[in-house]
Amino acid sequence: MAALPDGTPLYIGLMSGTSADGIDAALVAFPAAPDGPRCRLLAGHTHPWEPSLRAALVALGEGREAGSLDVLGDLDARVGIAFAEAANTLLARHDIAATQVRAIGSHGQTVRHRPLATPAFTWQMGDANRIAEATGITTVADFRRRDIAAGGQGAPLMPAFHLAMLGSGEEDRAVLNLGGIGNLTLIPSAGTVRGFDTGPANALMDSWCQRHTGHAFDAEGAFAASGQVLPALLAQWLAEPWFRLPPPKSTGREQFHLDWALAAPAAAGAAPADLQATLLALTVETVVEALQAHQPATRRVLVCGGGVRNPVLMAALAARLPAVGVESSQAHGLDPDYMEAMGFAWLAAQTLAARPGNLPSVSGARGPRILGAIHLA
Repeated sequence: MAALPDGTPLYIGLMSGTSADGIDAALVAFPAAPDGPRCRLLAGHTHPWEPSLRAALVALGEGREAGSLDVLGDLDARVGIAFAEAANTLLARHDIAATQVRAIGSHGQTVRHRPLATPAFTWQMGDANRIAEATGITTVADFRRRDIAAGGQGAPLMPAFHLAMLGSGEEDRAVLNLGGIGNLTLIPSAGTVRGFDTGPANALMDSWCQRHTGHAFDAEGAFAASGQVLPALLAQWLAEPWFRLPPPKSTGREQFHLDWALAAPAAAGAAPADLQATLLALTVETVVEALQAHQPATRRVLVCGGGVRNPVLMAALAARLPAVGVESSQAHGLDPDYMEAMGFAWLAAQTLAARPGNLPSVSGARGPRILGAIHLA
């Protein structure tokens, strides 16, 4: 790890997304030099979930009942412990003392997201008290609920970070995060930034791949590439009313899970590889339709999240967007695997500086808000 000027503030971002495929921990610097990089990833680590804990979180995220308050309390504590382990492992591997880190920004693990309920709510597990206690580092967490309280969707939260890091006055850009759920940040060369979820991405493909191959994800997109897209099934999925909702909008496993996918009549009897190919096509079509509807002049799509490692998915996106440059965020100095974790480090810095972390044009909140709760070391 390259040396930094003395006094450079360090932060850790902790993130586990809809796929719950691991806890991403990013050690980030925000150099003070005005001509320096706006954000610098110093080190990253993906911490595995204990299998039974991951299974419980995925089941809860898909809408299944937890059973009791004791179960929920146990899960919240165990997730907090796991997040602390991810941070401590990152520090130990790179010989960084906890005293060198200004704060941790922890997203937690979303187990329910109901922005359209009355009253709206969202819940990310992972007791931040345990993270602060186990690491000795001030921890900022619970970022989404203030935006919800202010009338917003509580998601997506990354557009403010994307704007700060990847904004350009020269072209209309989009940042596409292909995590468990796909989401877009639309950054016009001039005008208002918008952002919203587009629908399922890796979560459904991973679940189907796990069920039929035993592998946690479709490495290199090989499973999807071995099948054929089923037009009738794709059309039935695209008829889902959620896709026609106007932004702001957000979603999660409670909306898009395998039971939802398999309820489509054309899914009955489909060959597993064909269904996987059609799930991939669903991700592509929902992204393309969203771009065409909301920022048709987009000239560059910067992709981050696990989907950037799927060459079949990336090639399909490029084929559907022939006039648009589709490229990894790495081309602009931001590691696509740790983009969201870096974003929560940035949000922690915003909170401690008493600066807003949301964009009302994205979430629909009544105004800018300082996000998160601070748990002092």
